[in-house]
Order: sequence, then C-alpha cells, then structure tokens
Amino acid sequence: MIKALIFDFDGLIVDTEMSSYQTWQEIYAEHDCQLPFSTWATCIGGSPQLFDPCEYLEQQIGRPILREEIRLRRRQRHIRIVEAQPVLPGVEDYMLSAKRLGLKIGLASSSSHEWVDSHLARLGLIDYFDSIKCFDDVKHTKPDPDLYLAVLDALGVHGQQAIALEDSPNGVIAAQQAGIFCVVVPNPVTSQLSLVHADLCLSSLTDVSLEQLLAKVQQRERPENIQ
Repeated sequence: MIKALIFDFDGLIVDTEMSSYQTWQEIYAEHDCQLPFSTWATCIGGSPQLFDPCEYLEQQIGRPILREEIRLRRRQRHIRIVEAQPVLPGVEDYMLSAKRLGLKIGLASSSSHEWVDSHLARLGLIDYFDSIKCFDDVKHTKPDPDLYLAVLDALGVHGQQAIALEDSPNGVIAAQQAGIFCVVVPNPVTSQLSLVHADLCLSSLTDVSLEQLLAKVQQRERPENIQ
C-alpha cells in the first residue's frame, strides 16, 4: 500500500529549469560563446558537481573569468525570474489530495534548503511537507539515491510504499535506486531528454487525479505512458 508521496522541487513544483539554463546562456553570450543544451543537460536535476559552467566557459574562451562575480550576478537574475513563476499545474491539488487520503508528503531536492524552503514558503506550500531533504542533508545528491533514502527514513516508510514525482533523468535514477516507483512529469527543458527509464510518464499532473495515479501505481505496470 502506498503511504507517501515524494516531490522533487526544481522543474516539478516550480519551473526553475528554463531560467537556470537561460541565465547561463546569457552569461555565455556576453563572452561570445554558446552553452550547448547537450552539455548543460548533464547536470539537470542533479548535483552541481556534475557540471561547472564557469569552468566550461573558461575552457571555451581560454582565459580565467571572475567566477564569484558572475555566479552572483547570474543567480540574482535567476531568482528574479523564478520569483515570478507560479506553482506548476496540478501540484497543489496533489498535495491536498495526499493530505485528504492520509499520505505522508516528502520532498527530495538536489538544491539547498535556502533555495527550496524560501520558495516553498513564498508559495504557501511548505506546511504540506512532513519531511524536506536537500543538498545540505546528504553526502551525495541525485542521481545517487541518498536524498530519497533520507526522506524515506524520515517518513518511516519503505521504498515500495512511496511514489516519487520527478522531472529529470537524474531524479528518476535516484528515486528508482531507492526502490521507489517514479512518475516523471517533464517540463519544457527536460522533455528534450530521454525519460524512457521512468516507471510512468505524465505530460502534466492535471492529466490524472492522485486517486487515479495510485490505482495505476498499484498495478505496477512498467514502463507505461499516459498521454
């Protein structure tokens, strides 16, 4: 029996992925360079250690850059864009349904608590969660399963008793390695990546109700796609 619902944050609750890539593209354009999506894609949904955009930029232009200054300026613009973003469709309905059905709600994010908690508070969502685990809480982030294992432990449930909602390949791998059935809901950025390894694919959380999703997951038919 499913006892918990575990959300990713970036790209699943709020569309931060487009802004994250866009703002780095702007920095590269200032240096007459390009940041190929195929290169950027390696870090989507995963640890910052997977790709260093400053290091890659230095390799392209053949000289050092003012890394901290650029990171700060890029982050400030990223924040301004994200703060204007609403909760993605269906997210709050799933949280309300989970509470009504008596499910525990967790969150597993490769971002920091500062980033995740501040946006959840801004959006009025933070009180829905029984456990929030972020970059700060584990040694290894996605695609390693540590974040999901930490959430499962905090919620007191086993992997087979939970559903993970993700948007990226790295997130799907992390959830599945923790033994969790993973539903992927790609955004405009991650829809360009291969997500065939997910257990279930939805174009939006508005496609099916949580009750319908629970019925699908109970059947454990993998892989399956709902269009």
